[in-house]
Amino acid sequence: MATTASSGEGTRRVVVVGYEGSELLDIACVTSTLALAGRIAGRTLYRTELVSPHGQAIRCDSGLEVHSSGSLQRATGPIDTLVVSGGQGHEAAAAEPTVVAHVRRLAALARRTASVCTGATVLAAAGLLDGRRATTHWHYAEVLARRYPSVHVDPRPIFIRDGHVATSAGVTSALDLTLALVTEDHGPDLARVVAQALVTYLQRPGNQAQMSVFAAPNPDHVLVREAVAYVAAHLATTLDTATLARHCGVSTRQLHRLFVEHLGTPPGRFVRRTRLDTAARLLSTTGHPMGMIARWCGFTSLETLRQAFVAQYGVSPSQYRAVSSTLGAGTDS
Repeated sequence: MATTASSGEGTRRVVVVGYEGSELLDIACVTSTLALAGRIAGRTLYRTELVSPHGQAIRCDSGLEVHSSGSLQRATGPIDTLVVSGGQGHEAAAAEPTVVAHVRRLAALARRTASVCTGATVLAAAGLLDGRRATTHWHYAEVLARRYPSVHVDPRPIFIRDGHVATSAGVTSALDLTLALVTEDHGPDLARVVAQALVTYLQRPGNQAQMSVFAAPNPDHVLVREAVAYVAAHLATTLDTATLARHCGVSTRQLHRLFVEHLGTPPGRFVRRTRLDTAARLLSTTGHPMGMIARWCGFTSLETLRQAFVAQYGVSPSQYRAVSSTLGAGTDS
C-alpha cells in the first residue's frame, strides 16, 4: 500500500471514479464535504479528481452532465483515497473489463479505497471485497451477495470499514463515510464543524441501521395502518401480538400474515424495531435521561435498552448519543 499521497504539504489526493449513469449525489457528497473541510481549516486538505473511462463527460442518473478531470486509464499513483461512485450504471461499469482492471490497479496505489452505494458492485467485480464485510444500498444488497458469494454483504449499516477498504449504503450515507474519513485524517473537531456546516447529523455511527433513518411506514392496508399507528402511540404498554390482534379485532394468525405481507416483518419484530428506532431518535434529538427514554419506548429497564442497542448498533446508548446527539448527553450513563 502507498503512503499518504500529497500534492503539497498536508494535502491528500482523492480520486473519485465516475462512469455513465453515476449518481451525482454519490460524487458530490464526497467532493463537496472534502472541499468544505479545507475551507473551514483554512488550507487545502484534499485535492479531489474525478476520473472517468477515457476522460469522457459523465451523464448522471439525473440527466446532468459532469466533466471529468482525467482519464481512468491514465490515472496514476500515489493516491491517498480512491472512491468509486454508485448509480444506475453500476452493473454496466462492473461488466466492463477495462473499468474493473483500472479500478483494481488504482486501488493497489491507494492508501485506502472506498465505494458509495452501488459502487460496491465495481469493487466486488475487481475482487477488492473478497473475504471482507461490505455494505451497499439495502435495495441492491441481496443481488450483490448472490453474485459475489466471497463478499460478506451486510445490508444493515450505513457504512462499513474493513481494513483499508470502506463501503457505504445509499447516496447520502456518503456524507457519513466522508465525515468518518475526515475524522480519521484530521480529528473529530473538524469533522463536527463540517457536519454542522452541512446541516447534517453529527457523524452517525457507521453501524447505525440503514432502515432506522426512515419514517414510520404507511401501509396501504387499513387494518395494518391502524396497528402501526397504535404501536407508535402506545410504545410504553404491552404490545405483544395477541394484544395488537385484539385491538384490531382479528386473530393473531391473521395479524401475523398481514404484517408479513404488507410490512415484510412479523408484528413482534416490528414492535421491537419501532421501539429501538424511537429510542435512537430520542437519544440523538433530546436531552431526556436514558432511563426515561427506556420507559417511554417500552423497555423494561435501562439494561434492556443497552442490550438492544449493542445487539443492533454495536454500541451502547451512551456511545450512540455521544456521536449522534445535537444537544449533548442526558443524565443517565
